[in-house]
Amino acid sequence: MASVKQFQVTFDCGEPERVARFWCEVLGYVVPPPPEGFAAWDDFDRSLPPERQGAAFVCMDPSGVGPRMYFQRVPEGKVAKNRVHLCVRAGTGLVGEERLATLQAECARLIALGAAHVQTLLADGTNESCIVMQDIEGNEFCLD
Repeated sequence: MASVKQFQVTFDCGEPERVARFWCEVLGYVVPPPPEGFAAWDDFDRSLPPERQGAAFVCMDPSGVGPRMYFQRVPEGKVAKNRVHLCVRAGTGLVGEERLATLQAECARLIALGAAHVQTLLADGTNESCIVMQDIEGNEFCLD
């Protein structure tokens, strides 16, 4: 059996482009170029049937290393805690107060983008500090 080399993370959401652009800012991702024959994504979107316009959006790691992220419109809103979530590795290799200060600074940056702070979990001797947050549609993620 061949091993999987790449994967995509898919978000169900109400406003795909808005949520995708938020995650571009969080992760330093970019919106890929529009399909051939279209000068902009808006042009491509207008070429679709009305029911498909605005139904999906994509962002990707400009280096090609991280997973592609796909955002698809669904009719229902979020009703429960995510079973899977992203951990944004903002404090990798840092410990103690330096780690917490770095996480808090990133938390403040993301709040300015529309994220919400849920809970700060302080280091407990076993685990280092992390911060639980929600994106602009309420999807949980962690800063760690």
